[in-house]
Amino acid sequence: MSCTVFGFAAQAAASERLARALGVPHRAVASRSFPDGESLVQVEPSSSTALLYCSLDHPNDKLIEILLAAAALRDNGAAQVVLVAPYLAYMRQDTVFHAGEAVSQRVIGKVLAEHFDGLLTLDPHLHRTHSLAAIMPGIEAVAVSAAPVLAAALDKRDDPLLVGPDGEAHQWVERIAGPLQLEFVLGTKRRAGDRSVDVAIPDAERAKGRRVVIVDDLISSGGTLLAAARLMREAGARNIEVLATHCLAAEADLAELREAGITPIRATDSVAGPVGTLPIAGLLAEEIRRRRWSL
Repeated sequence: MSCTVFGFAAQAAASERLARALGVPHRAVASRSFPDGESLVQVEPSSSTALLYCSLDHPNDKLIEILLAAAALRDNGAAQVVLVAPYLAYMRQDTVFHAGEAVSQRVIGKVLAEHFDGLLTLDPHLHRTHSLAAIMPGIEAVAVSAAPVLAAALDKRDDPLLVGPDGEAHQWVERIAGPLQLEFVLGTKRRAGDRSVDVAIPDAERAKGRRVVIVDDLISSGGTLLAAARLMREAGARNIEVLATHCLAAEADLAELREAGITPIRATDSVAGPVGTLPIAGLLAEEIRRRRWSL
């Protein structure tokens, strides 16, 4: 396989895991900041495909650094540059909700398409846009599902009830429940603010006396999970767990979830953190091997 994985120091463990899964070299991307806050990025020369690994949680500084890294890789011989961003930021704002807002999905998608030959991500948080190709025209933009990783981590004893807190979670819940022949229910959600949501689950009574596993793509503030768990508890759930693709929640938010009796909380290692322990390197490597990037 003619490719090399490049990774920043802050995510070196994750990028090295991907390189090992692919059986290819790993090279560090050096970066530092000048006193005025500008970034300087330095890479090693490479004539192969460069897989630049950078998960885009806390994205603003990272976006500048990956654009500089992409340019440096091309200038130093890379045949093509592919961004591997397990968590892809700025995908939620896909329309104008209030006058004067920027549609960040469109802006960031265009920027990435202009600087990379391909992109690989995991369960992007898309709403009305159903394809990365529509956001990043002209490049091979690929989204893979973490469902196999989440399904493998699920404790299937005691016939758990899977819960999707809203319609957007349907795809993940169904992909996990179907192969395992598990029962699932779906809720609906109305968001009143970043940390204020109303959740309704029409079939909540099916949780009585059972172990409930709430499945979602993203843990952000935890508000949706708290609302769904409250309904499950009121319906008589024996205990409540969470499985998620990405966990962006701060430790204070996770503590609030645990205080509400939600445990364990597990997510993939797309974002480093105390609950992000389910490995995705093998899943990403399998997808990369299918693509022209590895030729």
